[in-house]
Amino acid sequence: MCRGDCMPTPFGNLPDGRAVQRHVIGSVQLELHVLDLGATAHQLHVAGHGNVLLGHGDAASQLETRAYLGSTVGRYANRIAKGQFTLDGHLYQLGTNEGPHTLHGGPDGFHRRLWRVVDVSASSITLALDSPDGDQGFPGNLSCTATYTVDGDTVTIAYRAHTDKPTPVNLTNHAYFNLDGEAGDSIDRHQIVVHASRYTPIAEDLIPLGRLAEVAASPLDLRVATPIGPVIRHPDQQLLWARGLDHNFAIDGLGMRPAASLYSAASGLGLTVSTDQPGLQVYTANHLDGAIAGPSGRVYRQGAGIALETQLFPDSPNQESFPTSILEPDHTYHSITTWQFSRDPEARA
Repeated sequence: MCRGDCMPTPFGNLPDGRAVQRHVIGSVQLELHVLDLGATAHQLHVAGHGNVLLGHGDAASQLETRAYLGSTVGRYANRIAKGQFTLDGHLYQLGTNEGPHTLHGGPDGFHRRLWRVVDVSASSITLALDSPDGDQGFPGNLSCTATYTVDGDTVTIAYRAHTDKPTPVNLTNHAYFNLDGEAGDSIDRHQIVVHASRYTPIAEDLIPLGRLAEVAASPLDLRVATPIGPVIRHPDQQLLWARGLDHNFAIDGLGMRPAASLYSAASGLGLTVSTDQPGLQVYTANHLDGAIAGPSGRVYRQGAGIALETQLFPDSPNQESFPTSILEPDHTYHSITTWQFSRDPEARA
């Protein structure tokens, strides 16, 4: 493994000619490839198992498609209804990119930006981005950083942000995992656990209804290990509208705690996602349609991977009952997420 002692390597160019660079950090157990385009976790190699993240084949693909593979998304991850919200008596209209709604920050979100590398070592990299007042319609000059750190069998992602005006902020990483490998079969046989007794039900347009519902006695009850395939094919209306799982779960407990775990009996790999955030969007790649080929050449379709996006709740700027997403000028936005891997020595490699 390179483990950070390699120079960055090119990953194509932006339309204006700027070069996209790939950095490699890691440990004996893990090797993480990070792009400055979108502060993206592009590949994650687990010793003895290979790469377990879906990723774009080149920079052009990342710009041309809207899959957000491994990228940092913002200024506001997930959906804002009708692309608008009212803050301090002012109605803000955002750029829309999912019908009348705003998804993952708008048409030119943070996943499309070239972040600055401000610090890098063998095991850690910090990237920075400045988002000006009015960017995609959001108020305030926002300065943010994304830090990836690899320690043993764990990747830690830390986001920080400051603003000079009140503004909604909700940053997440949109990695898609496949524990059988990036070129492996679908995640249908992966088992998932989500530590949430409630979720935010959605309408047909995937906007939350503004309330919490119990997962008990529903196909969204994932509190014990559950195969993914039967869940995403369940005839429940929530799953039909989303074409699978595309739902925010209200994680039980407070502070840093486990949010979800994933396991593949085929590879023997397990993943635990922990966070200090209140929500987790579970997304089963419902809209991957064969338009993207990954680093291995595999063409991605629905179920090629699963995203476990730690977050504030979707549409919270319009939902008073949801945890607030408004960052004030005298406060710091800070979130932490970890991906911890484990191996089952009895499983078939």
